[in-house]
Amino acid sequence: MISRTRVLLFTALLLSSFAPCERAQAQRRGQQPAFLPNVPYDGRLTFVRVKYQMPEFGGGGGFRGGRDIPWSHDYPRGERHFTKIVSELSSTRVRIDASNILTLDDPLLGKYPIAYMAEAGFWRPSDAEALGLRNYLAKGGFIIFDDFAGEHWMNFEMQMKKVLPNLRPIELDLSHPIFDSFYRIKSLEYDHPVYRGAKSVFYGVFEDNDPKKRMLAIVNYNNDLSEYWEFSDTGMFPLDMSNEAYKLGVNYIIYALTR
Repeated sequence: MISRTRVLLFTALLLSSFAPCERAQAQRRGQQPAFLPNVPYDGRLTFVRVKYQMPEFGGGGGFRGGRDIPWSHDYPRGERHFTKIVSELSSTRVRIDASNILTLDDPLLGKYPIAYMAEAGFWRPSDAEALGLRNYLAKGGFIIFDDFAGEHWMNFEMQMKKVLPNLRPIELDLSHPIFDSFYRIKSLEYDHPVYRGAKSVFYGVFEDNDPKKRMLAIVNYNNDLSEYWEFSDTGMFPLDMSNEAYKLGVNYIIYALTR
């Protein structure tokens, strides 16, 4: 369990051991860091990042050649910082030195209760991946969609209908329990850290589109929590913004693990 008396004001100090490294510097230059090997399941809470095949875009502005792969944005510093926070605040056994990258049709995904996907606006699942996610959610899995904005919503919604044909994402407000599962979130007035002026909206995906039933996924639209996590030790963003991003992430974890 997590102690409510602890706060996140020590974020910068806590993460000082994660000072900017070559991997982070490479990402700022638009280069893709090497992916670390997956670790075996051992019962600890492990951060799972969803990998998907990028579509081939025409012209010179596409994502090609293994560089700037959207699903890997903020890897691995985002998840390392976040799991460190969860571990320090919690008695839950959390893996802080490693994370896994899995596809939605990987049978191993079912071992992990929570998954995370970045840049869902580029996601175009195969039939096997759509079925994999449908089965994962039906068996109790929870997925966090993060780091996409603007017109990318149209693609995200279209692809999610392959998973749940009757999908109806429901906009959330502060009355939903996920915003009071550990920290009491006082405002949902967030902006995307990169696309200035893009006001964040939080959506829930529920069983039978019923907000009284289990939440299957939370969608951080026009937001990028992992961007705040990744650079929380660099001074790139104000400390209070990073703290709020961590609070939301902690709430998501506690909500998913207790329902």
